[in-house]
Amino acid sequence: MRKLAAVVAVLVTGSIGACRSAVSTGVAAGPASYDLVITNGRIVDGTGNAWFWGDVGIRGDRIVRVAPHGMLGSAPAAKRIDAHGLVVSPGFIDIQAQSYENFMTGDGRALSMITQGITTAILGEGDTPAPMNDKQLALNTDTASHRLGQRFTGPHGFGTWLDFMQRRGLSENVGSFVGSGTVRAYAKGQSMTAFTGAERDTARAMIARAMTDGAFGVASALMYPPDNYNTTADLIESAKAMAPYGGVYITHMRNEGDFLLEAIDEAIRIGREGGVPVEIYHLKAAGSANWPKIPAAIAKIDSVRAAGQDVQADMYIYSAAANGFNACIAPKYAADGKLLENLQNPVLRPQIKADLQRRIEGFENSCMDDPSAVMVVGFTRPELKKYEGMRLTEIAKAMGKDWTDALIDLNIAEKAQLGEILFRMSDDNVRLQLKQPWIKWGTDAGADDPATAKVMVHPRTYGNFTRLLGHYVRDEHVITLEDAVRKATSAVATRLSIPDRGLLKAGMKADILVFDPATIADKATFEKPHQLSVGISEVFVNGVEVVHDGAHTGAKPGEVVRGPGWNGWVAPK
Repeated sequence: MRKLAAVVAVLVTGSIGACRSAVSTGVAAGPASYDLVITNGRIVDGTGNAWFWGDVGIRGDRIVRVAPHGMLGSAPAAKRIDAHGLVVSPGFIDIQAQSYENFMTGDGRALSMITQGITTAILGEGDTPAPMNDKQLALNTDTASHRLGQRFTGPHGFGTWLDFMQRRGLSENVGSFVGSGTVRAYAKGQSMTAFTGAERDTARAMIARAMTDGAFGVASALMYPPDNYNTTADLIESAKAMAPYGGVYITHMRNEGDFLLEAIDEAIRIGREGGVPVEIYHLKAAGSANWPKIPAAIAKIDSVRAAGQDVQADMYIYSAAANGFNACIAPKYAADGKLLENLQNPVLRPQIKADLQRRIEGFENSCMDDPSAVMVVGFTRPELKKYEGMRLTEIAKAMGKDWTDALIDLNIAEKAQLGEILFRMSDDNVRLQLKQPWIKWGTDAGADDPATAKVMVHPRTYGNFTRLLGHYVRDEHVITLEDAVRKATSAVATRLSIPDRGLLKAGMKADILVFDPATIADKATFEKPHQLSVGISEVFVNGVEVVHDGAHTGAKPGEVVRGPGWNGWVAPK
């Protein structure tokens, strides 16, 4: 679910009885001592190897030693944590974060994310706030976001944006892909027309600069305008532009329902002809008629991998999706930035309604098959707040309207800023996907805070990673703890060429979690989403304690993480 449009247009005590709080020893951290020692923990180091009892020594922002149990028991340290009975692991890396608002205009604490163990957030799906140019700024009528967007113009606007977020102060580390929709808007605005030669050159040059600024690759969101207007050939050209810089093509595919397998084929082709690895965002089969397609999707990915092409995927840990409520409207009505104007046009209304109820090639309408499976959230107008969390069919009945009229009128009233939660996937498919060796985890959500939350959100905002470890690892034994942690840590770091995170190993950045495997759990539900996870007692980011005894410390030591192009590496021609 993309929340960028709104940006650019509590404490939890937990039940961690076994955890000994960090205690100051009064010993200064000299050359032969440590700033922090964690002892007696069950070390799950991120490699996928079996856990072992051990100690971890940290100096500054780095892990300097991972030792067998008891080896650091008497080592001089400014602070010690006795993790007896607890797991010590690397901090989790969210490959599909959406916390633009929190990082750019909010408090930067990312409370709902850090308390589920996420220490690094990777942004970028479809649209990014940078780089900006006059073409994009002209489409932004909101004064505050227009002013903010002006900061990220110029040849290295993407890098300026990354640095801007760090300077504001972050509790998580942050990195990003460059949005494919942003690439298109940068070169040609919101038009559906084909690229001219000059526009294509502009797009290539923009991608190359973003890669040298530290982008991990190009991220598409092909259900949404203007990204939806890109052809397969357009995306292949984008892939070719990032390939020399070690980029990855990551995609919210064009279709996740009736044409799921065809959409996977398109992603595979883009990677093959563009010369880049492929990562599929939130792999799923949407709609009960499509649930049997997941084994075929897995087989397709396994097949191309066996043939030598690097294709992988990620997922969130729920059988419900979420995105913008306007995503059900055919993309042509958003061309040239005229969505609201077209929705309010009485001449167009009959055709818009008809298009909401028919299949359109190249477009997935997630409301059409079962509008009763669509929960609408995000109401801001007082007279409409009574509909918060209701299903679309229930709202339509209360309004005395057909669901298509209700959808159009609500989008007009709330200026196309509503969200929707879609109950369209299978729990059995979730379990099957969890087991795949090439899968990873992403929240596809922005950070939130129960103390300030105003609208309902998908519970993945608070509990994606803790649901994995509590429900699927501990309770249902779908996968092992070691495999779940590997897919949350080193699998993402390796995928994105982040060399110093994702493992508990000497020399790595000290992004570290201490959690109770017996009590770790998500508390957020679809009906009551604003509930922090429990079971994670300590979170360190770059060696700084951000969560202590389950509560946020207020610390913001997060740094920018960048892709391989940042180091000046370019593949030889």
